[in-house]
Amino acid sequence: MLFAVLGIFLGAALSPLVVRVSRQAAGWILGLLPLGVFVFFARQLPAIAHGETVRQSVPWLPSFNTPLSFYLDGLSLLFALLVTGIGTLIVVYAGGYLQHHEQLGRFYVQLLSFMGAMLGLVLADNIFVFFIFFELTSLTSYLLIGFYHSEEESRVAARKALVVTGGGGLALLGGLLLLGQVTGTLEFSQMLSMGATVQSHPYYLAIFILVCAGAFTKSAQFPFHFWLPAAMAGPTPVSAYLHSATMVKAGVFLLARLSPVLGGTAVWEGTLGIVGGFTMLMSAWLALRYTDLKQILAYTTVMVLGLLTMLLGVGGEEAITAMVTFTVVHALYKGGLFMMAGSVDHETGTRNVRELGGLREAMPWTMAGAVATGLSMAGIPPLFGFIGKEMTYEAALHAESFGMLLLGVSVLSNVALVGAGLVVGLKPFIGERKGAFTREPHEAPVSMWLGPLVLGVLGLAFGVYPALIDHSLLQAAQTGILQESHELHLALWHGFSPALMASLVTFALGFAVYAAWETIQESGGMAALGTAFGEVPGRVFERGLYGLARFSQGITTLFQNGRFRWYLFAIFTSLIVLVGGGLAFEAQLGWPTFEGEVAYYEAALAGLIVLSAIVAVRTQGRFIAILALSVGGYGVALIYLLFGAPDLAMTQFAIETLTLILLVIVIIHLPGIEGEDSLGVQVRDGAVALGCGALYTIIMSTIVDVPLDRRVSEYLAGNSYTEALGHNVVNVILVDFRGIDTMGEITVLTIAALGVYVLMRMPRRIAHEKEPEEEAEENETAD
Repeated sequence: MLFAVLGIFLGAALSPLVVRVSRQAAGWILGLLPLGVFVFFARQLPAIAHGETVRQSVPWLPSFNTPLSFYLDGLSLLFALLVTGIGTLIVVYAGGYLQHHEQLGRFYVQLLSFMGAMLGLVLADNIFVFFIFFELTSLTSYLLIGFYHSEEESRVAARKALVVTGGGGLALLGGLLLLGQVTGTLEFSQMLSMGATVQSHPYYLAIFILVCAGAFTKSAQFPFHFWLPAAMAGPTPVSAYLHSATMVKAGVFLLARLSPVLGGTAVWEGTLGIVGGFTMLMSAWLALRYTDLKQILAYTTVMVLGLLTMLLGVGGEEAITAMVTFTVVHALYKGGLFMMAGSVDHETGTRNVRELGGLREAMPWTMAGAVATGLSMAGIPPLFGFIGKEMTYEAALHAESFGMLLLGVSVLSNVALVGAGLVVGLKPFIGERKGAFTREPHEAPVSMWLGPLVLGVLGLAFGVYPALIDHSLLQAAQTGILQESHELHLALWHGFSPALMASLVTFALGFAVYAAWETIQESGGMAALGTAFGEVPGRVFERGLYGLARFSQGITTLFQNGRFRWYLFAIFTSLIVLVGGGLAFEAQLGWPTFEGEVAYYEAALAGLIVLSAIVAVRTQGRFIAILALSVGGYGVALIYLLFGAPDLAMTQFAIETLTLILLVIVIIHLPGIEGEDSLGVQVRDGAVALGCGALYTIIMSTIVDVPLDRRVSEYLAGNSYTEALGHNVVNVILVDFRGIDTMGEITVLTIAALGVYVLMRMPRRIAHEKEPEEEAEENETAD
């Protein structure tokens, strides 16, 4: 499994070279990589279907108890096959869709990196490894959505997706850390049997809220749904991949993975049922508000994500069966329809359904794939979508509570889904042309119609003969969620049942919605729905970002006002209040106690240092102040020498001497100190200075009173020569034990020196040069 993930990332690194060498066939060549990984995981299906699991662990960060561990069971295998299988078709499709784009190599780097991150996510066993891949999907999707970075719409959409999903990821990290603390393990495979322990723990509610925050933002649940339709600004291959089988299902996968641990409680069932049900109903009807093919598909994607979330909340054998079934159903038809929408746009120049029609002769292969996937989306038999819809109704009917309510919400949502599926799958191809296209329509390249056709054929095959997938892959995925095996049997015909009656009602109302789609789309109620749930959440988000930026600007203006004296005051005051107050609250500070006698020369040095500080503060001359400070510095160096630290004393002497020389060179160019501060300012600064001095004195005395732990110093002294061949322990620490840290410090100093050099080389501005605003004011006065 590790090599499968690393292989995808290696392919991403090599993809620009492949594009450079063979642009025409780049998609076909690069598609072999995910295809090979798909075959690898398909070969694991027989063993996984028989209840086996595979775990692989490689040492990674042993000091943090974080191995690079992966876990393959039915659930992770299902998603791994979707990620690599549909990913293969998307990689081939992108080669035709972006064939003439100059940044095709960059696109493949981002696409394959996202594929590797998503594959690592669904296979990860360690929670930290999972989180890294979880956030990596957010980062790579940001790059993919913003691929057309010269367009503002793409940049805004990418930022929106990154902020929402990245913010949810931070909340998820907190939940995973708490989960690891409660269970005592960082491995998902070990947590799966600890549901009772977690649910009885006081941290359960906090864990549940944080995990839901990560899952709901990632899978576009209300009120975080607005980022997904906005993400349609990215290239169509991105929409087809991210929003059919991968990124948007990462949140659903997370909930499914943790269902044995967190599921079954009232708060789990209520939250997932309400949020998922409302998201499903709202977005299904909201899809009818739009005429852009990708926008319709985006909102129906949100609808299915809500459905999957609701089914996980319902729980039980029937609901989980419906969930895993509809996961495959949705991936097949949505990936094909997104690719169809891109092909139509690519060949006609528009995605507006009202402007499309009559493409059946110009694009027959594309039409075949569109009709098959569109009918599956509508749940028309004998497509696999019909079985998925039937399973959903069966799950609602067998729910332990609120079954009729769940059934009603499911029927109303599927009515809109039937209408939307027929609009997307049929309208662009039937009827007559409604106007002149920007391009003369013709069939797309094989690389672009192959994907929809393959997915459509699979949807038909699984619908006619569901035994191809039910006893093997779907049952294994169900076992991975429930942690117990149940017989899973799918059939196109179950006889006359309440679920069939609900399907007939759905078809009747759905065909009516399709027939009246244009009227519904233009209605005032639909406009209000689109404004309330389609536009307002995005506006609120943007205004929130704007308000945050203004608040940050205000804070920056307050504290970063260009006055060095204010910076010092703010820093020292914060230290006194935060550090001193915190330690006092913890009762860890006490007044210093001194034992032993103080030698006369020690007292003399201390007095000299204090006197030099007073002179530096009270003098009106810069030169005298610098000399006084240097006297204090040399006094400190003498203290080091007296107490047996000659190396430290030599360093202090060198630094003081160099500082003195530099400051003397600089002050000759500065004006003298003019005037004195007011009494209030002096009292304020004196209070802060005395507070800092007292705080540092108390802290140091408290530290001295604590027994010294000599383990580190003994290790460094004992290994200085044997490990680094050096007798000077301080030098060995700086050069060897902390070599990287020292290199970083040298790098910072070098960069700072280069910056100073550049500033010194810049020509001086004319002292009396007027600012543009001043010159404009003078011109206005003259006029």
